Amino acid sequence: MAVPPAPPLPIPTRVREATVISRRALLAALAATPLLPRRALAEDAPAPPTTPFVADLAAHGRRVGKAGGTIRTLIAKARDVRYLSVYGYTRLVGYDASLALQADVLERYEVEGGRFTFTLREGHRWSDGHPFTSEDFRYWWEDVANQKELSPEGPPMFLLVDGKPPRVEFPDARTIRYSWDRPNPMFLPALAAPRDPLIYRPAHYLKPYHPRYVGKEAAEAKAKAAKVRSWAALHNKLDDNYELMNPDCPTLQGWVPRTRSPATRFAFERNHSYHRVDTAGTQLPYIDRIVMDVASTGLLVAKTNAGEADLMFRGLTMPDIPSLKEGEKVHHYRTNLWPLGRGSEVALYPNLTTLDPAWRVLNRDIRFRHALSRAIDRRTLNNTLLFGLGAEGNNTILPESPLFAPEYRTLNAAYDLAEASRLLDAIGLTNRDGSGIRLMADGRPLEIVVESDGEAGEILDALTLIGEFWREVGIRLVTKPQERTNLGRRSLAGLTVMVAAQGLDLAVPTAIMPPTGLSPAQPDHYSWPRWSMNATSRGKSGEPCDMPEAQRLLDLDREWRATDDAARQGEIWREMLMNHARNTWTIGTVAGALQPVVAADRLVNLPVRALYSWEPTAMIGVQRLDELFWGEAPEARAEAR
Repeated sequence: MAVPPAPPLPIPTRVREATVISRRALLAALAATPLLPRRALAEDAPAPPTTPFVADLAAHGRRVGKAGGTIRTLIAKARDVRYLSVYGYTRLVGYDASLALQADVLERYEVEGGRFTFTLREGHRWSDGHPFTSEDFRYWWEDVANQKELSPEGPPMFLLVDGKPPRVEFPDARTIRYSWDRPNPMFLPALAAPRDPLIYRPAHYLKPYHPRYVGKEAAEAKAKAAKVRSWAALHNKLDDNYELMNPDCPTLQGWVPRTRSPATRFAFERNHSYHRVDTAGTQLPYIDRIVMDVASTGLLVAKTNAGEADLMFRGLTMPDIPSLKEGEKVHHYRTNLWPLGRGSEVALYPNLTTLDPAWRVLNRDIRFRHALSRAIDRRTLNNTLLFGLGAEGNNTILPESPLFAPEYRTLNAAYDLAEASRLLDAIGLTNRDGSGIRLMADGRPLEIVVESDGEAGEILDALTLIGEFWREVGIRLVTKPQERTNLGRRSLAGLTVMVAAQGLDLAVPTAIMPPTGLSPAQPDHYSWPRWSMNATSRGKSGEPCDMPEAQRLLDLDREWRATDDAARQGEIWREMLMNHARNTWTIGTVAGALQPVVAADRLVNLPVRALYSWEPTAMIGVQRLDELFWGEAPEARAEAR
């Protein structure tokens, strides 16, 4: 039985805040402009806030657009509709294209030590027209984050300082205040993350399903009617601001879902309460509809080549570029090549916490890690994987980051077979079997089983080459591809010896971004999974870090979290990066892949070149999807000139 809807319920800076525009004046301006979406506006109709976010496109090399039209794109499975909430990039606080933090959904924010004060935009509404107020923040904090049945682990980690949650106040309908006893530099970057932590909820929509407001019996009755196991399961199903599978759930995003799963085509319509406008008074997004068609992974490139997508990037990779280029003229699209912001396309992660005692000793020996790094011919990998266009060396940040230094990439990363052999001999790995493979201290052949996510074909290609390089110094490499979830379980259990995966994700950081991926303080790191378990569980599981050099990373991470001094944060980042270069905790190969971003010729305001990454750019998110619009055909524009 369907659940009925609730009662009504670095790149130049591109955006600046406007002066206050009254609601009546804004409606008049919108009604007068020919660039309006094709719908009449009444005084009580959904509209932008009276203090909107004004995008000054012309000042930053973009065109003021016109409203209307549909963008088609492709997804590999129905659940991938959730990525629209990533690259749609509507955030309380978000990065602009220069990676500076700025208010977005918020009208403004103020930070004084450990106190953060948020001010909402006057007249801002949810997509269903209901006011967006501090009550939506209160509901999430009291009734979701601190409700054990909905959040068994309590509030998320970025809201804890020294293990303690903030004091949260709601002085009025437009003000929310979070206070800690000391600075919390994790807070704002977490709000700007690719996956929005959504520290608010549409309270008016969800309250009818919460026992606090309707009673336990009524809430459970609604769950039973919906054929789900509990009121909490029903609440979680309806609470859908990220997954975008529930068209009834109000949103602040630029587009509102209109399709229920299961389906093979998902439609989204522009949010008429969206908070952004351009300088001409036209409400964004310009595009009326986004349509996502489900296609098998193997057909994404072919369908894009055939012109079946107006905008496409996720699911495309660098090897697809020649095929994509072939279809450009016939199907009137362009293949933009954006630098991919990743520390290394393929990195090797020796497990320092593996349960195999002999491999634990070897992986912890810095000479062994340096030998493995020195034995890789990165030039050949570069030519094979990236057409010779990549940057060879360690798994580290990219030159586009203000924190970059060349030695982070080059230290201990030069191809030198003689030095690699010398280091292996110095460890005592001098005996060999009849095939020339070195023998470990316990007599086993030096055969490294490198496990990987079986979906990443380029990683398996790279491992084939690395296996040939290592064979030259007496090491056998055996690949073990598998499903990603199983790989994660084996890693946490200490069963992996080495893992091959993509490198540092946050590879274009600024000082104010948390140093994720650089210490055992973060989970899911294949080089020290059991140390990470110990750190994130506060000693309840895993094992404590027992290597001084790695412990230093934990100490630095802790110091970064304790200060809001950007200069000191930058110093911490640099020390952590140099620590990685010296110790080779991960073994990088080559970075600098290009991400194909395919766009129809008539689609305007998409940069020809920009940084593409998960974090911090949210794929194309910081480039503002809401500012794209349909223009004239390129030939028509040329004739007009």
